[in-house]
Amino acid sequence: MALLHADVVLVGGSGFIGRSLASILISRGQSVRVITRNREQAKELWLLPRIEIVQASPHDEADLYNAFENADAVVNLVGVLHSKPGKPWGPDFDAAHVKLPARIARCMNRRKIRRLIHISALGAADQAPSMYLRSKAAGEAALRANQNIDVTILRPSVVFGADDQFMNLFARLQRFAPIVPLATPHARFQPIHVTDLANAIANCLEKPSTIGKNYECVGPDVLTLYELVHWAGAYAGCPRPIIPLPDGVAWMQAWIMENLPGKPLLSRDNLASASVPNIGSAPMSADLGIPNPSSIHAVIPTTLGGESPRQRLSHRRAKT
Repeated sequence: MALLHADVVLVGGSGFIGRSLASILISRGQSVRVITRNREQAKELWLLPRIEIVQASPHDEADLYNAFENADAVVNLVGVLHSKPGKPWGPDFDAAHVKLPARIARCMNRRKIRRLIHISALGAADQAPSMYLRSKAAGEAALRANQNIDVTILRPSVVFGADDQFMNLFARLQRFAPIVPLATPHARFQPIHVTDLANAIANCLEKPSTIGKNYECVGPDVLTLYELVHWAGAYAGCPRPIIPLPDGVAWMQAWIMENLPGKPLLSRDNLASASVPNIGSAPMSADLGIPNPSSIHAVIPTTLGGESPRQRLSHRRAKT
């Protein structure tokens, strides 16, 4: 059975950024298709109007090609933070950051879809110290090499919001741990609110002038990791002493965490990424249409100590 027409297809749209972006696009009158490997992961979006949830693997070219049927534009939101080691990057980074963008471009070419917004990462570079950042740069290069794609590349710093896995993680740790041993406490970030990033993506889709350009996406606050952890605990109402770890101890901690069962909280590659300041070279471009990005101090006090996820979802649905 043919899929419905979709103004925008979100690859990886059931995640944190995708849920916010889907709501914003729908509020602007767009029809949205979300591609996800597990339809249950997108259940928060089921009741939104003009949305189509397609269960498909983005790593299967036939699945992806079929999921792009009757679509006008694509947004690639897929990214992973951890991978098994490898050269020049690990296999998980290769699959998500390098092979997938190239596959998306091929499927778009076959479907004659031109417009693509690709979410990369601040600090992505061929010679970056981490596998994560090098693989992100390789994915960008694969898209720029495709002459039949009208691509805009966005490079956000860490993204925060009500359901993020960054500030919420540090808040949860401080609810249960008496102290927080912290690796790379002086690493610097310029966090962007998820709604600001989602609006920037939506604005790019509406502005052909952004085609072929790369944009840094950052908020107004430059904060060290130590400061971010401090404010996560303070705003969640459970501040704990933070113990900065020497580099050698941090490296050993990361190695141990990599080898524990399940998804690691920290890896040595994360430490390598943190050695590069995750801050913009300038405020966000006016092209993105976000003149006053949200401060972390204006948002986090309410998200860490305010509504439950279910309440936030109900309000999001009502607003849409």
